[in-house]
Amino acid sequence: MSFADCKSRLVASPRRWLVTGCAGFIGSNLLETLLKLDQSVVGLDNFATGYQRNLDEVRDQVSPEQWQRFQFIEGDIRHLEDCHKALMPDGEPVAHVLHQAALGSVPRSLEDPLTTHAANCTGHLNMLVAARDAGVTSFVYAASSSTYGDHPGLPKEEDIIGKPLSPYAVTKYVNELYADVFARAYDFKSVGLRYFNVFGPRQDPDGAYAAVIPKWTAAMLTDETLYINGDGETSRDFCFIDNAVQTNLLAALAEGDAQGQVYNVAVNARTSLNQLFDYLRTALAEQGVEYARDPIYRDFRPGDVRHSQADISKASRLLGYTPSHEVKQGISEAMPWYIEHFNTVKVSKG
Repeated sequence: MSFADCKSRLVASPRRWLVTGCAGFIGSNLLETLLKLDQSVVGLDNFATGYQRNLDEVRDQVSPEQWQRFQFIEGDIRHLEDCHKALMPDGEPVAHVLHQAALGSVPRSLEDPLTTHAANCTGHLNMLVAARDAGVTSFVYAASSSTYGDHPGLPKEEDIIGKPLSPYAVTKYVNELYADVFARAYDFKSVGLRYFNVFGPRQDPDGAYAAVIPKWTAAMLTDETLYINGDGETSRDFCFIDNAVQTNLLAALAEGDAQGQVYNVAVNARTSLNQLFDYLRTALAEQGVEYARDPIYRDFRPGDVRHSQADISKASRLLGYTPSHEVKQGISEAMPWYIEHFNTVKVSKG
């Protein structure tokens, strides 16, 4: 099934969805897409890493009629009762679950493994139990490329992993193990999506745990010094948010052998940090913003893998996934949003 077919099916037959982490980066983009497809959406968030401003922006991007189809519940996936309430807010279960709520970041997990475990393991298990009990039609959850750990092979294939390199990676692997056990023990199948460095509008540039693209873009826009961990040749498979949204919806409607699987979500490409620096500076220049500073190189960051690249053939074969954006295209599309939301200096175009 193509993504176009998927969207047509949803418009023709609207469903009721739950998006956990709906005030976060990926969650709010999923919420916006679903509402624009005239779906009904329940959102769950505790604002640990999400923001009210993301929900406000979604409201401004959809029609008043579409916004009326959104019901927000402030709650925490670490509490089973909140999960039950979100899945059956009025006594009737939602049809599809897109479980995005989690505490990301390798450095955060190294500093505070207990909180990361509570959100990512206990919270995930709570959601599985509540969704199983509610009898939902489908359950899609955010997995992570960190699960590949120290395995050196490239591109990464779903069935071949190494040892985890951080507490965060452990928690995301545990998510997959629980999902597999629930399929075997309770015949409750779910789909895991191993995200590879997703980026795009609404990704937070602030704080010690900010992802590299928004963090660097914000630094360039405010003419601050930019730091690169290591020699700059560390590479990642950067994935624009539209690709992640596509795989979530395709996975939610998956049938047969496509269910009960884990899929890579990426574009099957490697971009080094040095290349990324050049891409961002070029995209800013195209918008009339010049950044003349050279980056400062410093020590490698503990827990990081050296290279990452995804084999996406499984998602293509079983889900119908076709990436809509390569990294440079995604950066160019996201840049106007970054400039509007991150820029505190005057931007001149001429």
